[in-house]
Amino acid sequence: MTDITPDTLIYVEWGFVKLNATLVFTWVVMIVLALGSWLVTRRLKIGPPIPPWQNMLETIVSLVRDQIREVTDQEASPYLPFIGTLFLFIAASNLLVILPGFQPPTGSLSTTTALALCVFFAIPIFGIGKRGVIPYLKHYLEPTPFMLPFQIISEISRTVALAVRLFGNVMSGSLIVAIIFSILPLFVPIIMQMLGLVIGFIQAYIFAILAMVYIASATRVYEEEEEKEEKGQDEQQQPGKAAG
Repeated sequence: MTDITPDTLIYVEWGFVKLNATLVFTWVVMIVLALGSWLVTRRLKIGPPIPPWQNMLETIVSLVRDQIREVTDQEASPYLPFIGTLFLFIAASNLLVILPGFQPPTGSLSTTTALALCVFFAIPIFGIGKRGVIPYLKHYLEPTPFMLPFQIISEISRTVALAVRLFGNVMSGSLIVAIIFSILPLFVPIIMQMLGLVIGFIQAYIFAILAMVYIASATRVYEEEEEKEEKGQDEQQQPGKAAG
């Protein structure tokens, strides 16, 4: 039976420093994405005929951009690099399991926790960038300062949920395939493996969507406040004009 999590598969060990499969295959995914992006974009063409790989990459970017725009109801450009990177890394990690010996780094709780922490810190970064430090921090005190502990617990709990959800789904899929390999003929695990690829892609999509929702909740509220302020100023100006 294969290892449930790549953390348990250790290649090299120097004292307390361990080089496990999680680190190795995380770098494999990063190298594949970086090298693939370089190969596709080194000879970009504007007009036809467009190379198939460039067409595929443009399609992916367009789809991610459209999803960001639909979920956040905002311009997608500020969020595209972060959300796109999350989606491609998770999707590539889950889809590369078709390679013999590959262990998806998303099957490690340390990897999914790191990804969730990226979202955790991205939320205030985008929120502060949208409105400023003081207005963003005031959000935690609304509608009353007594809500501050609950706001903090909410931020932490959804980060934990992001990490555990992705880890649990990827790990359980690997465990099920390993069990079926040991008790059933070859063709059934292959079918389960293909189903696992679909589920892995869906998990990448869900993680990216949730990240967009959390970021949108931290930025959209400020746009609503700005609209209210502008509406209030207009209402104050209109009586003045009418009196004049």
